[in-house]
Amino acid sequence: MGFLIRLVIGALALWITTLVVPGIELTGRSALENALTVLVVAFIFGVVNAVLKPIIHVVGCVFYVLTLGLFALVVNALLFLLTDWIAHLFDLPFSIDGFFPAFYGAILMAVVSWLIGVVWPGRSER
Repeated sequence: MGFLIRLVIGALALWITTLVVPGIELTGRSALENALTVLVVAFIFGVVNAVLKPIIHVVGCVFYVLTLGLFALVVNALLFLLTDWIAHLFDLPFSIDGFFPAFYGAILMAVVSWLIGVVWPGRSER
């Protein structure tokens, strides 16, 4: 059940990001297609983060320390661009126009995901 809640939170954050950040677009023909695309892209982003982020943390530990953690923002943007590339492999109607939309989008997704997670009912029962 926790996986589905995290997926929905990620999908909501991604949807809000597509509305706010210019350069990140859903180009589906219908609202249903866009909703399914958001769910699939949120799943892809979750898998990319779960698999690659720990490896990048270990390998890039020095960069995190030297930049006082700011390197994490660049890593998140690059992982978001990788998610866009994987989405294109599956012909999903989702696109990111470059590094800076991915950079701002990754920051906004992290903030929105955190905010939704804070106000989501029942999360404090664990």
